[in-house]
Amino acid sequence: MRITKLFMALAAALLAALTLAPTATAATSPAPVPSGPQPIIGGGYAQNAPWAARLFSNGRETCSASIIAPTWILTAKHCVTGGGLAFRIGSLDQHSGGTVAYGTQTYTHSSDLALVRLDRSVSASYARLGQPGSVYVGQNVQVYGWGATSRCGSEANCQSQYLKVANVTVTGGCRDAYGGSAICARRGDGITAGGDSGGPMMAGGVQVGVASTSDRQTTTAYTNVTAYRSWIQSVAGV
Repeated sequence: MRITKLFMALAAALLAALTLAPTATAATSPAPVPSGPQPIIGGGYAQNAPWAARLFSNGRETCSASIIAPTWILTAKHCVTGGGLAFRIGSLDQHSGGTVAYGTQTYTHSSDLALVRLDRSVSASYARLGQPGSVYVGQNVQVYGWGATSRCGSEANCQSQYLKVANVTVTGGCRDAYGGSAICARRGDGITAGGDSGGPMMAGGVQVGVASTSDRQTTTAYTNVTAYRSWIQSVAGV
């Protein structure tokens, strides 16, 4: 069963997708390892992800994202419908550090992709975007997010303070929440959940996907960034 859009389906519970907001200054030091439930549902804590961004909508943590250029954020379309977007960029801790910037313009694709222009230029190590051929069936890839750490009912109540990462295995092409081209993957040492929406799938150091849906048990679907490179380049110039 596909998870409903990580943001819209959980919107009623103050979650829905994944969210983040600070800017990108310092965030390369390892995150503390807290006790208790682990986010992403399994996986572990990321140690280095300078391009990671936590998305907040109207002050609420809702989705995850990545910074791909000084003034551009890449995330999921279902994560930006609530407006009032803010991002903490470059910190592994969604509550502090990094740089906070605000969205001024949002561009959405027919698939589950969105580009958000920031109100300022943020200095960071930007996520490099993959080209067709950057990802293949059977490949072990990494997914990142601040989402729910367990199936806890209202997933807004069990979001991770620190950025999580999990290994998943690409199983083939599929469709995202809006019927767009997506990459499906099966659970490895973890699986995405509410709040991971919009976060990146990384293959060999480049971003190839954006979190769209998940059944929170065995399968997750990421909108295929490599299939929409021309659109991203036409809007954000990268």
